[in-house]
Amino acid sequence: MQSKFNVLTLSYKNAPIAIREAVALNEIGCRNLLDKVKEFTACSEVLVLSTCNRTEVYYTSEVDHTNELVKLIALEKGFIATKGILPYFESINNHEAAMTHLFRVALGLESQVVGDVQIMNQVKNAYQWAIEADTIGPFLHRLLHTVFNANKQAVNNTNFRDGAASVSYATVEMVEELTATIENPRVLLIGVGDIGRDVCLNFKKSRIQHLTIANRTHRKAVELAERVGATATYWENVWQEIEETDVVICSVPGDCFFISKDNVQQLAVQQQAKIFLDLSMPRSIDVHIGQLPGFSVYNIDEVKNRTTEALTLRLAAIPAVEQIIAEAVSEFRSWESEMAFSPVIQQFKNHLEQIRQQELARYVKKLSAEETKLIETITQRMLNKIIKLPAMELKAACQRGEPENLSESLKVLFDLEGSNTVA
Repeated sequence: MQSKFNVLTLSYKNAPIAIREAVALNEIGCRNLLDKVKEFTACSEVLVLSTCNRTEVYYTSEVDHTNELVKLIALEKGFIATKGILPYFESINNHEAAMTHLFRVALGLESQVVGDVQIMNQVKNAYQWAIEADTIGPFLHRLLHTVFNANKQAVNNTNFRDGAASVSYATVEMVEELTATIENPRVLLIGVGDIGRDVCLNFKKSRIQHLTIANRTHRKAVELAERVGATATYWENVWQEIEETDVVICSVPGDCFFISKDNVQQLAVQQQAKIFLDLSMPRSIDVHIGQLPGFSVYNIDEVKNRTTEALTLRLAAIPAVEQIIAEAVSEFRSWESEMAFSPVIQQFKNHLEQIRQQELARYVKKLSAEETKLIETITQRMLNKIIKLPAMELKAACQRGEPENLSESLKVLFDLEGSNTVA
């Protein structure tokens, strides 16, 4: 049985935020899962992708490994029972459908905010981690580079990535709306990972003038603050900054940093209006903070897609992007067919080369060095021309999706699977 491409996916489309954060993996978790899948399953190539909106495992295998993979995810997250999360996972076991899903995810068609540019960087990171874990083979190497090329086409040839309609931009829009009645609102951004950095860069064009950045690695906060005209504060000052600010945006995963109701309880007396936006996965802001007078908490699911001109252009470009994906998948499938039947051509070439060498051996002893060289050149060119036509025909048959008949004919006519003994 031939290995096929499969996807195990859990996303915002069918899983609430509580379930998504229960299975969300940071970089270390993704790397650990790659090692576990390699060790405990028969999957030959593996890619793990985990974002705030989805946790997915892409793999090649002869059989479905849904149950094993969910168990390994649960093990990595520190719980054994999978009954509560298994129903939210979906398995895509059709080879072409699984490939199409990867294209759609990577290009942003499946993002909560359509065309989100952040997802491509996340896919590239996942690819790098898989390379380092030695879970990437020829199939995924070629497929992912085809995905990257399709993304370039979407960027260069459509309006799908025009404007700023990402989660980060939607966050800035939301902050502006929520602080419309606050004079010179103060905003604190905690964490400068991918999404935190993007949010910060979008604030550069915002009416918000007082932006403070806090990050565990202070140097990164300083560098980003210099780019956008913000202020960097030391991580040790984060709680003081939370107390003094109007809006807190946090993108640090909740298993690394958490703002609890108890932490801010005392702030409710001192300030009657404070807004928390939680862009983290797992969540880093206690939802119960919203019970305090004047306090409100919004999670990433509530950072709604804004109806903007950029978004309108992106929505209109979806058919063009889908066409790019369809053509890329078709091209990749042709490559797969060619790779599957290239051994037949190589067998054919080896068979003819064996004949050529045996015939030359009968006569070269009677020839001079110059004559031998000439005969060698002539017969090699003849062999190449003989091989060219069936190779071209087999390639054409692959493109038509019907290479089996020609392949079998070559095998039978030249006994390619026999002894290959030439008289």
